[in-house]
Amino acid sequence: MVRILFFTSPIGLGHASRDVAIVNELVSAGIEMDEIVFVTGGVASQHIRDHGYNVVDAYRGKSINASNGIFSNRLLWLLDYISFYRECKEIASSLIDKYRPELIVSDEDFASITVGRLRGIKNVLITDVLESRFLHGPSSLVERFLNRYLSDIITRADMVILPMYKDEHKHVHTSVGSNTIITYVGPIVRRVSKDRDELRRVFGFHNYKTILVSVGGTSSGMFLIEKAIDSYMKVVDRFNIPTKMVIVCGPAIDIRRIGSNHGYNNDRGVMHSIELYGYVKNLHEMIYAADLLISLAGRSSMDEARVYGTPAIFIPIDEHFEQEDNAKNHGFFHDDVDRLGDLMLEYLAYGRREARCSNGAAKAADIIIKYLTQ
Repeated sequence: MVRILFFTSPIGLGHASRDVAIVNELVSAGIEMDEIVFVTGGVASQHIRDHGYNVVDAYRGKSINASNGIFSNRLLWLLDYISFYRECKEIASSLIDKYRPELIVSDEDFASITVGRLRGIKNVLITDVLESRFLHGPSSLVERFLNRYLSDIITRADMVILPMYKDEHKHVHTSVGSNTIITYVGPIVRRVSKDRDELRRVFGFHNYKTILVSVGGTSSGMFLIEKAIDSYMKVVDRFNIPTKMVIVCGPAIDIRRIGSNHGYNNDRGVMHSIELYGYVKNLHEMIYAADLLISLAGRSSMDEARVYGTPAIFIPIDEHFEQEDNAKNHGFFHDDVDRLGDLMLEYLAYGRREARCSNGAAKAADIIIKYLTQ
């Protein structure tokens, strides 16, 4: 019997990663794996399946359309998102009727929350976005309509879990009223399976200062990979100890494209002490083991670096309000991509940061169990 139907946004891998962290805690607390079914699509489906969970690959994948690091055609993207929401609502209706779960959990799949409420099924929403701020000028009227609808969905959810600390959340939509039950649980990250020294040996990091470059589950980070390669090749001779760069390009970027501008075009290899990987199931453990992370400013990688104490440089996609907010909170801006070499030297010299303890996944799991059993 399916007790929990867990709807995960299919945009990238960040939602799937934190949802796996939560469900790992649910299973540790005694919920049977067969009692949980995920619903998602795109690259998120395989990521969740690789962690051993049941997945219905029902949604089409959707990603940010960024060219050279700039999020263009934002109005068209939002209009397609409205169409995407309607598609998901029909799919969610069919699956909810099929499985008849006791509880619906949604990680930014607002369609399933809407259907669950109409069916009278208990529901929990996980989100770090309470409003959209992509558009400016006359076209922002479309976004205002979307935000009113989004606010209504959030307000009517039984519980809203925010994977952050309350003092970090600066952009709360004014129409989210005091009756909305919002719980801040702190960063939600997966547990690591080994201590850091052992992971460094497993990944081959132990004899090097290792710079890890990660761009998540979409193709929008290609610009950052190319900039990181250029910058690293310019400063590699200035490091006073053996150093290497490890690039994880994710499932949406063809690894054979990486480094083609530098005379390198192979499935995997080393170019000036650079190693290339495609999709990595346990990227969070690589982040823990690395000496420096260079990443887009998505919340999942950002939270993992902070919780594990890994120094990090976050470059947001230009005109992507959520990534720009995230990066700004850590002192970074899109233009910092043009000084990556200096930043690499600076941040590697800092050494490890103090890890910030977080049991956000366990707290989220406790809330879900509470709603499941009450």
